[in-house]
Amino acid sequence: MNDEQLADASEASGLSGRTAVVVGGGLAGVTSALALADAGVRVTLLEGRPRLGGLAFSFRRGELTVDNGQHVYLRCCTAYRWFLERIEGSALAPLQERLDVPVVDVARPEGRRLGRLRRDPLPVPLHLGRSLATYPHLSLAERAGVGRAALALKGLDLADPRLDAQDFGSWLTAHGQSARAVEALWDLVGVATLNAVAGDCSLGLAAMVFKTGLLSEPGAADIGWAHVPLGDLHDRLARKALDSAGVRTEVRTRVTSLRPDGNGTWSVQVPGETLRADTVVLAVPQREAYDLLPDGALDHAERLLEIGTAPILNVHVVYDRKVLDTPFLAALGTPVQWVFDRTAASGLRDGQYLALSQSAAHDEIDAPVAALRERYLPELQRLLPGTRGAGVRDFFVTRERTATFAPAPGVGRLRPGARTKAPGLYLAGAWTATGWPATMESAVRSGVSAADAALSALGRPRPRHLFEFEEAA
Repeated sequence: MNDEQLADASEASGLSGRTAVVVGGGLAGVTSALALADAGVRVTLLEGRPRLGGLAFSFRRGELTVDNGQHVYLRCCTAYRWFLERIEGSALAPLQERLDVPVVDVARPEGRRLGRLRRDPLPVPLHLGRSLATYPHLSLAERAGVGRAALALKGLDLADPRLDAQDFGSWLTAHGQSARAVEALWDLVGVATLNAVAGDCSLGLAAMVFKTGLLSEPGAADIGWAHVPLGDLHDRLARKALDSAGVRTEVRTRVTSLRPDGNGTWSVQVPGETLRADTVVLAVPQREAYDLLPDGALDHAERLLEIGTAPILNVHVVYDRKVLDTPFLAALGTPVQWVFDRTAASGLRDGQYLALSQSAAHDEIDAPVAALRERYLPELQRLLPGTRGAGVRDFFVTRERTATFAPAPGVGRLRPGARTKAPGLYLAGAWTATGWPATMESAVRSGVSAADAALSALGRPRPRHLFEFEEAA
């Protein structure tokens, strides 16, 4: 940000009662900025990185445009779907017409075996009945046990705070789930959405995921994903929407401190300049938020430091020919979790580019690339027969060591809401108390909550279109 731009931003921030600074340009921050601007607030958005999008971004590697990690959403993610509509990106990240997940098990004595998790156009819970009844990776008794556990899960009260203190793995064991059922079904879904195995996960968060995604509406778990690089959505289109809304967006601008002025306004310090605003939304990771929070702004602020983090490892392999015939698949009996075809989205013109998304990758997040290559290329040969005669043109990894907050038992009591004790200061981020795990949906919901709280304090009306996703939920 140059001096002239800083001066303009500071001047804009001097309009009493109608000004805001949003700190952080991830999905939470972009959502807050758009919501505030749509209500007539003059907004300055500050992001320390050279791009928007937070941890859902793209970069160039030779001829490829690479996403740092594979991100998907579900039809029940009504807030993220609203966000896509707001930035005019829905057509670039379509949903499946109907849930359909190929699941390949390579550890069976009889050899590689394919199953599918898909839904029928029937009411809940019958929509998954045929799929579960024919799921080849579980015995008949295990399938029946899964059905009983699902009904018990459906009966849990998500508002019960006791669920947060329990772990999902123990609950599954108590409800008759075998180790195989946990591996082949509950963790197959749960690790990808929660970034933790069942035994390390809060029952409250796990119940929320399964009740909302699989046991609410027939189409709730239909999967959507970007058919373009994430940067096209979360940076390029987001920036275009912000510009159209009148938001001043500044990247490569890191906030060093913020403080209340004593007259109802806030001072936000960036290198070389101080911006003033009536409202500040702090939409940064929890530890960065802790460092920026003024004294007394949050009761038990030290709890933010108790919110753990969980890593996600992404393994990227470019083959000289096509080796996978489906957009994605899930795997059992192998360290490989989920495999996605990123060929068209990356711009690759021949061959095939696969991305392996490895959640809860605590044991491998710092492993050398050579060791990961030695491990995963043979596993892909077991999983995808077409790779056995294919040449590997490129192999690389991306690592997000703090990709999400850890959904451990007890994390719910550590997650703060949008409001702080400091008038005019609000929090946003997937780690705040949205009720959702650390997903794009949670990030957008947190941005809406922060903007809603800020607009209420400013006496500004809520833009009706901002809350349409609540009606669709």
